[in-house]
Amino acid sequence: LHFVLFLGIYLAALLGNSLILTTVACDHRLHTPMYFFLLNLALLDLGCISTTVLKAMANSLWDTRAISYTGCAAQVFFFFFFFSAEYSLLTVMSYDRYVAICKPLQYGTLLGSRACAQMAAAAWGSGALYALLHTANTFSLPLCQGNAVDQFFCEITQILKLSCTDLYLREVGLLMFSAFLGFGCFVFILLSYVQIFRAVLRMPSEQGRHKAFSTCLPHLFVVSVFLSTGMFSYLKPPSISSPSLDLVVAVLYSVVPPVVNPLIYSMRNKELRGAV
Repeated sequence: LHFVLFLGIYLAALLGNSLILTTVACDHRLHTPMYFFLLNLALLDLGCISTTVLKAMANSLWDTRAISYTGCAAQVFFFFFFFSAEYSLLTVMSYDRYVAICKPLQYGTLLGSRACAQMAAAAWGSGALYALLHTANTFSLPLCQGNAVDQFFCEITQILKLSCTDLYLREVGLLMFSAFLGFGCFVFILLSYVQIFRAVLRMPSEQGRHKAFSTCLPHLFVVSVFLSTGMFSYLKPPSISSPSLDLVVAVLYSVVPPVVNPLIYSMRNKELRGAV
């Protein structure tokens, strides 16, 4: 049952994101900054869900819960790499929408092909740096409280429970700093959308307002769910932690977004639906 459930989720994410990748790559009308960033988001979503779900599916099929030490370290690295890069990209996408709606005459200047490539590269690069920092910091700790990670993938909060030294507070501090940075990005996204909605409400055309809201509201929803569940998982007090709660929250921030993102961005976007 576990295998079939994860297989269905994974195939849905694979189909949705692959469809976006193929459509944006093949249709020249979609070669614009917004769809370029959407293509990068689809790539990151595929990486996100493949990092966690594939190993969980294999373990379910073979009736085991084993993962090697190096495999666990690799899973932590790629998990943080894809998810931090995705959050950086969502921040960039909010800036893209802000320029497109609030400064349309400067759109071609501020978001040319070179600028878009640099922003996408910065998102991927920051994700790699962030993942390297967390992985090196976590796996430099001595682990002496057993070897059972109480989660369907190697999650840093679960690994820290196996540590027997106060040095784990160093990683906790790093996670709190990361949460602070993430909240700063969220404030930037929120301010961008406040400006966007103010500009949209002044539009004389009802069709223009509908198009702007249809591309902006889903993005804001995705960012809110992504950040709130992730921060709750990593910053919640140990007193309210339980295996079932940890599992539900982990699924919400690690499995649901890669499946839901293609639906949100494609179903509410007339241009993308037409291209598909």
